[in-house]
Amino acid sequence: MKPSNLEAVNRSFELQAPGFESSEVPFTKETYLEEMISYAAPEKQDVVLEVAAGTCACGRSFAPLVQTVVCLDATLSMLQVGKREADLHRLHNMVFVKGCAEELPFLDASFDLVFSRLAFHHFTETDVAFSEMARVLKPGGKLIMIDMEAAAEALRDTEDAIEKLRDPSHVRNLSQVEMKELFAAYGLSVIKWEPADIRQRLKSWLALTKTPERIQKEITERMQADISGGEKTGFSPYLKSGEICFDQRWVMLIGKKSG
Repeated sequence: MKPSNLEAVNRSFELQAPGFESSEVPFTKETYLEEMISYAAPEKQDVVLEVAAGTCACGRSFAPLVQTVVCLDATLSMLQVGKREADLHRLHNMVFVKGCAEELPFLDASFDLVFSRLAFHHFTETDVAFSEMARVLKPGGKLIMIDMEAAAEALRDTEDAIEKLRDPSHVRNLSQVEMKELFAAYGLSVIKWEPADIRQRLKSWLALTKTPERIQKEITERMQADISGGEKTGFSPYLKSGEICFDQRWVMLIGKKSG
């Protein structure tokens, strides 16, 4: 099945693609990538799948350590940036596939390691996407999911509403409980759970998605009001060197498929 928000996803990430490899974007921080790889512990003979790969920053990090990396994404322009970077760094064991997480074009039990980073909050059918990732994973293989954790229950809807203002392709952040329930539902035992607070600079965060100025102004005003003791946003913003920042809570879960 194709997601109902596919058009919004493509529209959003076509805008983001040119800036996705910028040093201003925390998604590609080397320290975090290295930590993820150390936990995943890939082996040289592994065949790896990155789902909703974007510009394939994670896949490129795995490529020197494994046999093959397949990067799948719904937005062609994101994959083109990823392939350009792979070619630049002579990573010739990478394959780039246009497709949707909810309908993976691969046979059952095809991959030793399957992962997705910062993508599930864009999925309208998280259960379907996760089930597809579990389906193509070999018995004994590892599934890695990294995404932003939802705000406290009282502020979840507010946080998601602001996320959607900034990026209309956003659907919903999952809670830790909801993430773990996905692993349990498809018979994967969680062998690693690792939270991390990742600082975001508000201006850079809004610039990446090329959010219209009137919406940037609205979000900025809401963040300023939160800092001043007004209505809470769910982001817990603060000032750092005179600039509005907030910390995203990223959660990494690694599950192992039985067998």
